[in-house]
Amino acid sequence: MYITGTITGIKYKVGLADELQIVNEKEFDINTVPSACIVQSHKHSFAVSRWVSPKRTRSYPYERVYNTLNISKKITVIPVVKDEGAAGDRDFIQWDTVSLMSLLDVFVIFAYYDKANKKDKKITNQKYDAKYVTQKLKEISQYHSSALHWNLNELNNNLHNVLNKAKSCYNEIEKSTGVKLHNPNGLENFQNKIGRDVSLFMDFSRGKAAMAQLREFRAVQPKERLSTLTKANITITNYLGGVYFFTVDEVVITKDKLLLIEEKHSSKSLLPSKGDIKDGLLKLILYSNLSEVSVSGKKIKCESILQLTSLRLKGSISSSDKSEKVETFLKENKFSPVQKKLISNLMAEAKSNNFTVIIKQVK
Repeated sequence: MYITGTITGIKYKVGLADELQIVNEKEFDINTVPSACIVQSHKHSFAVSRWVSPKRTRSYPYERVYNTLNISKKITVIPVVKDEGAAGDRDFIQWDTVSLMSLLDVFVIFAYYDKANKKDKKITNQKYDAKYVTQKLKEISQYHSSALHWNLNELNNNLHNVLNKAKSCYNEIEKSTGVKLHNPNGLENFQNKIGRDVSLFMDFSRGKAAMAQLREFRAVQPKERLSTLTKANITITNYLGGVYFFTVDEVVITKDKLLLIEEKHSSKSLLPSKGDIKDGLLKLILYSNLSEVSVSGKKIKCESILQLTSLRLKGSISSSDKSEKVETFLKENKFSPVQKKLISNLMAEAKSNNFTVIIKQVK
């Protein structure tokens, strides 16, 4: 099964974003501020989020970006590479991460780590070059074109410079910690493969993303408890030239409709964590804005669903249910006031953005 869809623009009302702490621009340090915050001076303010790895599946970076989407000017800081040591992982920035941020109107600062501590055979507690990040923030604060224009310009004119700085800093980190890191030839190969042309970076990253998508498609993660084992690949294109390769948790096809279901599960709590839910919502922003959806080349109507499941729940509800049924469900499952508010806000967000939320028991 091969699913494709197009996004011509994003329309979405964020409802679950956390209230962000305000940080004075003079006191800003990317390594010590909250993972998402508002940086403010007497001239301007903007939201900043921080990734701890360029890999999207690590530490909920989508949640951090989601929390900034209500702010007009949004910036996210992503390391171009993260090397945990030869005994650990090494991840590189991918084109589709940048393209997704551009689609969401988020400025990307391509950054690098210049400090780290030793832990066993790996390095940990990696710190960004704070002065460099602050310098790029000031540049963006005075930048009057779109996030897309900034991101493409940085890819074309600054990415190799940042990769060279990352390579130099990791060489120093290896000397100071005594931890053997990955062969630097791997980073040089990455630079050579992405070239100095954005299209080469796109092609290289898409090839790697497509392979990762295929691996995920073949595997059912242990923590995923799906009502079926159906998974499907979806390839999304947009007017920015971005191509996104995703694996949908569950797909239901009828004669005239396709349901794309993103699932989040908890085995110990009544609900998945708020971070997990927001991680799912960022995909729903894409799915709820799809047009021209096709299954194996045949056009079909599409609906998107965020499904929250738990072993501890009794019964089920949907955002399309009447208030009486929802109240009964909440009472029977003894949700706390905080959980009730979360569910209420989530249901409102679903209705505002034309997707469905289902909360149900799984066995």
